[in-house]
Amino acid sequence: MMWKNRKEGAELPYIPLGPFKLRLPFIHYKFEWPDYVQGLLMCAVDLAAIPLMIELLGMPFEVALAVVMLNGLLYLTHHLLGDPVVPGWITPAIPLIMAYVSTFPEGPERVHALVSFQLTLGLLSILLGATGMAQKVVRLVPPAIKSGVILGAGFAAVMSVFEVGGRFESFPWTISIAVGIAFYIIFSKHFSKLKNRNSMWMLISKLGIFPIILLAVIIAPLFGEAPWPNVEWGLSSPDFATLWSEYTVFGLGMPPLMMFITALPTVLAAYIVLFGDVLQSRALIKEGQEERKDIDVDYNPDRAHMIFGGRNTIMSILGPDVTMAGPLWAAMQVVVIERFKEGKKAMNSLIGGSGSFRWGTNTGLLLLPIVSLVQPILGIALALTLLIQGYVSVKVGILESRSQRDLGIAGVMGAVLATKGAAWGFAVGIVLTLLIYGKKFFTGENEEIFTKDLEEEESKAS
Repeated sequence: MMWKNRKEGAELPYIPLGPFKLRLPFIHYKFEWPDYVQGLLMCAVDLAAIPLMIELLGMPFEVALAVVMLNGLLYLTHHLLGDPVVPGWITPAIPLIMAYVSTFPEGPERVHALVSFQLTLGLLSILLGATGMAQKVVRLVPPAIKSGVILGAGFAAVMSVFEVGGRFESFPWTISIAVGIAFYIIFSKHFSKLKNRNSMWMLISKLGIFPIILLAVIIAPLFGEAPWPNVEWGLSSPDFATLWSEYTVFGLGMPPLMMFITALPTVLAAYIVLFGDVLQSRALIKEGQEERKDIDVDYNPDRAHMIFGGRNTIMSILGPDVTMAGPLWAAMQVVVIERFKEGKKAMNSLIGGSGSFRWGTNTGLLLLPIVSLVQPILGIALALTLLIQGYVSVKVGILESRSQRDLGIAGVMGAVLATKGAAWGFAVGIVLTLLIYGKKFFTGENEEIFTKDLEEEESKAS
């Protein structure tokens, strides 16, 4: 168990693999059982992609389950290769992707549209990561635009739950109760004091959203918003044969070149949203690292790009997925980071916490009792993660701004991005930043409105 011999303030041990850092469970990192247990039930959110694929591509449930399981296996590549995050979908971009793919007729043409979109996005991400451009992009983007991208992602996530015909209209009582309790447990100062006084509250805190999902399974039927689950026993039965023969390039062939060209503008727009998740990953990890000086956490945007770019490339061939392969599941990253902040006894390492969680979700997808238990509340689980992501995106997005002008630009840009799409939002952000800052487009101004900016100026002065 090499993780036990780690020096204070050093990184976890690893096997170097070029830009990657290979770490294996139990050997290079401690397996975190609370996060694994939470992952068992939180596979409900992964399963929430199934209704989206049924609606968009006409997939049978078992075929969509096969896509989710393939995606789940590839989630493991992040922590195994040195990326200390809980990976997920490109959630705010899902409405944008669905709108684009829906312009093609249902059937082989629509599948080809999704394949070409995901493959193009994957190759673009790998290119940016392998050339080192991804890290430069993170540094070059003006603070106001960084702020606007993340704010817009937050607005879009919340709006997708509360829009007309959205999930809130289907499950108003269950979502209200579940989200209220989840926010109290994860973000409340009052609950933070309670868990430090009582071991039971501490246990609930460690399990994060796990108890909330269990509660939703009971609340939804009581309010008549979902049926009681029909729990079945055994292992789940994904249909890989139909997936590969009817919904991939193996059965349908490669999309025509024109489809790749047609996809480019929407791919670039989706990348802008994805880029916000990269910024959010960095900000959340930095926040956790400030509380944990006993361990060095290495987050590299270039490495992250190569990993999620590789995931998108592989998924476009083996099982095209409307949710895409994103760099971060913001809601669960927050839950894991909050436990990480509590110290070495609560969570030995961030890699261990995020990795153990994703081992848990993969196990959950295999177990039919868990799949059948949460099947009636898949829409609620999706709404819960969207709203937590929205909260975090707004908080992190505002903190990326360094002046009142930045905040103004970010607010307008974020609103346009959420309502008109990422390309429009980015265009508005660039124009406003040029008009307001002119030659100072890239640097903006620092009014020291947040403590982090004050500390930044002090460090430059010294």
